[in-house]
Amino acid sequence: MSTTESIREKVLQYPLGHPIMLREFLAYGGRAAVDQALARLVRVGILTRPARGVYTRPKRNPYVGEVFPEPMKVAEAIARETGSAVQVHGAEAARRMGFTTQVPNRPIFYTSGPNRRFRLGEMEVVLKHVSPRKLALAGRPAGVALTALWYLGKDAVDAKTIEHVHAQLTPEEFTALMSVSFLMPGWMHDAFMRHGGRRSRA
Repeated sequence: MSTTESIREKVLQYPLGHPIMLREFLAYGGRAAVDQALARLVRVGILTRPARGVYTRPKRNPYVGEVFPEPMKVAEAIARETGSAVQVHGAEAARRMGFTTQVPNRPIFYTSGPNRRFRLGEMEVVLKHVSPRKLALAGRPAGVALTALWYLGKDAVDAKTIEHVHAQLTPEEFTALMSVSFLMPGWMHDAFMRHGGRRSRA
């Protein structure tokens, strides 16, 4: 079986719209052969390439055409490829935590990896490098809360803010958030020590 045929067989096992990384096919041949095989599958429509090194089986809608994978799923796939952490941007974290109802204009994600931009159709997606300590607890509700608080800033984080976070998180997630207080900037750490400590003991 040729490299292209082997990769095609593997590709068809993935669900539609699921991001697939190039490295997942390197067992089927050398890098040049795999690149050529993937390019052939893109040309015949079996795969699309939403970002460099990222492929997906296209999902199509009869009214809107190709439906691209969720930006977060692609960002997570890229992060796994580079061994990086990834988290939603502070504005989106603040929305998810109920501090605002405003939806960000474009998807931006924080990452411990390099800065990167790619397009999903007409939409530009941005991966923005930040300090790893801002990505503590990435991938869980406590991490979203931490990102939201960092985004809100010193002047907005007070007893009422901490109370709101406590109400939004489960006791386990709030405890997890408290456990990384040593990574917080001084103003956030102090706010948690004044107001969060007693909440975690309540």
